[in-house]
Amino acid sequence: MESNNLITIFRAHLHYNQTDNANHFQYMEQLLLAQVVGALLGFLGVLLGAFGAHYLKRRLSEDQARSFETGVRYQLFHAILLLVLSFNLSFTSPLEGYMVSAFLWGTLLFSFSIYGLVLSEVYGRKWRFLGPVTPLGGLLLLVGWALLGYSFVANLF
Repeated sequence: MESNNLITIFRAHLHYNQTDNANHFQYMEQLLLAQVVGALLGFLGVLLGAFGAHYLKRRLSEDQARSFETGVRYQLFHAILLLVLSFNLSFTSPLEGYMVSAFLWGTLLFSFSIYGLVLSEVYGRKWRFLGPVTPLGGLLLLVGWALLGYSFVANLF
């Protein structure tokens, strides 16, 4: 009789550890994604900023240069934000994962669609299909900021 109780306790402990390990893995995956993507976006932001300021300087109109700079600026702001969030979030709630995903996808869609629009126009074939992608990326950035604000006040109610 006692051995059956030990087996039951062992099985319960094993199941708890497997569940805990799965949650820990998911946490680490989200954390690593936010950190790696934040660092990569920061690296690419500096690289693309230098590319725009030096190589493209003579090739871009004033409006194109402003658009390109806007893409770089938003990319760098949100790269820093992703890094700050990755060091401050616990990633224990789905809200935090949604927030990071909104910032990640919003930055990619917003900034890189601007780069595509500007560069394709400079090289003679404007990719008009990217036009609606930019506001979609901006909307995702707004969702990310709204979720961040909500996370601050969610426990007050």
